[in-house]
Amino acid sequence: MPDSARSEENLLAAAIDHLNTNDFPNSLSAWLRSRLSYDNITILAYFQNQPPVSLMFENRQPKVHENISQIYLAGAYLLDPFHDLHLKNVPTGVYRLSDIAPDKFHRNQYFIEYYGNTTMVDEFAFVSYPAQGISLHVCLGRDSNSNKRFTIRELAVAHRLSPLVSALTSGHWKDIIPKGETTKGGFVSNLIETTKQAHGISLSPRQAEVAMLVLQGHSSVSIGLNLGISSQTVKVFRKQLYRKCKISSQAELFNLMLPILGSLSANPD
Repeated sequence: MPDSARSEENLLAAAIDHLNTNDFPNSLSAWLRSRLSYDNITILAYFQNQPPVSLMFENRQPKVHENISQIYLAGAYLLDPFHDLHLKNVPTGVYRLSDIAPDKFHRNQYFIEYYGNTTMVDEFAFVSYPAQGISLHVCLGRDSNSNKRFTIRELAVAHRLSPLVSALTSGHWKDIIPKGETTKGGFVSNLIETTKQAHGISLSPRQAEVAMLVLQGHSSVSIGLNLGISSQTVKVFRKQLYRKCKISSQAELFNLMLPILGSLSANPD
């Protein structure tokens, strides 16, 4: 048996041995690195009524995680495509950012002001569910350190590893307890209430839904498909939203909403 194969098996055995110990995240990363080449790793737990928790991160380019606590975990995660996977309760598996991002993601303010500054050029996540209401994301990324995207062959390897990653992470973090459930209606009502309290602006439920989808990077066509309305109707709601907020651009909407996003998941309906 080749030395590389024995090494991979030894590293997997080490990860199993370190289940339920503080050494597990690093052991998991060491095993994954023996199978896949990546520049950074981020392990996050997403909940329903509270901000996500960073369980482990490692990088070669410091800018990748430079603002993860101050910006991402503080509220910007609500605009992230990976968090949207959590809300949709997608099946366990591998999800590449470029496959799940909204159609205008690279032009939205979240990307311009946060994600683009991480220098990431490609990213995918292993998604698993250790308990009801919780999803675990093991995100592997390529950034300016290598400046190259994952190949089709590398992604195929990731898909083959996915059942193992799911079993390991779900086993290790099985005792993470969610604080409760948040429905879509509850989230929208929280946004309406918080916007009223913070800015004195009274949004309708549809205006609140449109606001979040705009901030996530959806075009009018994409918003219409998500909400089951025409793109022309979306434009009407968007115009009403901007008028009510006394703004004229997505950048202004981002600056208005970002400070209050962090409080939304902490205020269950």
